[in-house]
Amino acid sequence: MRQKSCGTGLAIVLLASMACHTATGAESSAEAAFRDIYEREWQQRLTDRLGGDGGIPAHLPDVAIGAQNERLANWRSVRAALAGIDPEDLSRASQIDYRVYAAQINELIAAQEYREYEAPLNSSGGFWGRLAYVARRPFRSEADYRNYLSLISEVPRYFRQQQENMRSGLARGFTPARVALKGRDLTISRVADAKDPTDVVFYQPFEKMPGTMPDTTKTALRSEARQLMTNTAIPAYADLLAFFREEYVPGARETLAASALPAGDAYYAWKIRQYTTLDQTPDEIHNIGLREVARIRARMMEVKEYAGFDGNLEAFLDFLRTDVQFYAATPGDYLKEAAWDAKQFDGVAADYFGHLPRTRFSIQAFPAEIAPFSAGAAGGRETYWLNTYKLETRPLYSLMALTLHESAPGHSFQASIAAENDSRPDFRREVYISAYGEGWALYCEKLGIEMGLYETPYDIFGMLSYQMWRAARLVVDTGIHARGWSRERAIEYLQDNTAIGDHEITTEVDRYITNPGQAVSYYTGMLAIEDARALAEDALGENFNIRHFHDTILAQGSVPLPVLQDRIDQFIADGGPSPYGE
Repeated sequence: MRQKSCGTGLAIVLLASMACHTATGAESSAEAAFRDIYEREWQQRLTDRLGGDGGIPAHLPDVAIGAQNERLANWRSVRAALAGIDPEDLSRASQIDYRVYAAQINELIAAQEYREYEAPLNSSGGFWGRLAYVARRPFRSEADYRNYLSLISEVPRYFRQQQENMRSGLARGFTPARVALKGRDLTISRVADAKDPTDVVFYQPFEKMPGTMPDTTKTALRSEARQLMTNTAIPAYADLLAFFREEYVPGARETLAASALPAGDAYYAWKIRQYTTLDQTPDEIHNIGLREVARIRARMMEVKEYAGFDGNLEAFLDFLRTDVQFYAATPGDYLKEAAWDAKQFDGVAADYFGHLPRTRFSIQAFPAEIAPFSAGAAGGRETYWLNTYKLETRPLYSLMALTLHESAPGHSFQASIAAENDSRPDFRREVYISAYGEGWALYCEKLGIEMGLYETPYDIFGMLSYQMWRAARLVVDTGIHARGWSRERAIEYLQDNTAIGDHEITTEVDRYITNPGQAVSYYTGMLAIEDARALAEDALGENFNIRHFHDTILAQGSVPLPVLQDRIDQFIADGGPSPYGE
């Protein structure tokens, strides 16, 4: 049982942690002190998440400047407390936890110091859209509905705080690029312009309520919900819409590059470190991208010839983008094809993974209100989301690679294994590191070749096109943010090198513009995993077991790449065993 803290207030408690544990004897070890620090801080972090446990939260976070300053002070105090612990005094497992946790705290501090909360949006949407995901969670009890109504009642306060932060960002030139915000008011106006409160997305939980709930309770909750939509939610969105159209977008910066932001060069360097967990320069990343684009392009030419296409690569790309045989006729057809692809993996999963997750995922289409500006898909523990907007830009020959990336054995599979690993602290089970997660998912796309899941040359070309897309991101992201590339040049580069449709290319380029550094994490992480596998295969020879290797990668959970490499070094030194004792 944990001892009570020696003081009140997170900052005071954390700074006093070591002394407190010394005084209590039984909890005086470095292990206990470290555990106390991260458990306290994690609980504080949970209060700032919008229902991070998947339940129905009753409150929206406090995002006002005072709360932001308090977060920064708390995380600095955590860092100071961590400095008082010698990692050599921890067990081997806790030393890894320490490295992962210290890296998280440093990233949280940096984000606050750069005041990223002053730009709480990107080309895909912003803080206002996250509420819709809460509305789509399962509602099982009256308490869930009461919590939800409380949450909606706080929307005006939450929006006012966000707008004040955004005004501070405007004043110092810290905003997304104006061009990448064009049309994004649509996601706000869908609520702001609603004439009927029951048409608002937030009313959806009240359409089908639990059958066990008394009718009188349902009627009362629905009545309260309609009033909240009419008097609270819709007016708050209308106010936000006016601010967005009349003040924010006109005042947003006209430049594209992160280097044009306040402390821009240092900021972009940090974003690269944040997303890759490595110390690489923009030039190094750019050159890796150019090398990989050339390599993949040569492979694409080989597959084009194998497909029997008579023409150059540009003509082949145009053929793939325009021939109706490669596109689903309806959203239902597209979703069914994805479900079939997911089941194909199930048939070979046991050959490549010794440990399988318990959690199952559904396959659903993105909500209509966010689809126009969303990515092609997203994978979560419980849902594999697919974008069915403009199906003529979403080829079926890429769907297997997309499914392997987003569902299993990619994001849904990986996230479930991490969350189900009770031996890890929560900050390792629930926090996502892009280089690890996206690197793993991209590795899974290529793993589809070994698993025999690509049935035609077009399927293989679709996988290569996705590989090319991620390699090209290394070039495009650094080109935009460190080399002065225009939006048009970035779009043209992707058009020339991938089979992706023009709509998705433009939404993707806008995403890279508004989220600097994130796009370089995918290929960087995949290269690290491929290098680790090659090292293990070479060192272990006949003792190398692909199931053990994959299980070792996934059992780590989301970790910085240097931590992952150290784990593979240990895997090799131990002779390549299963982490589950298989």
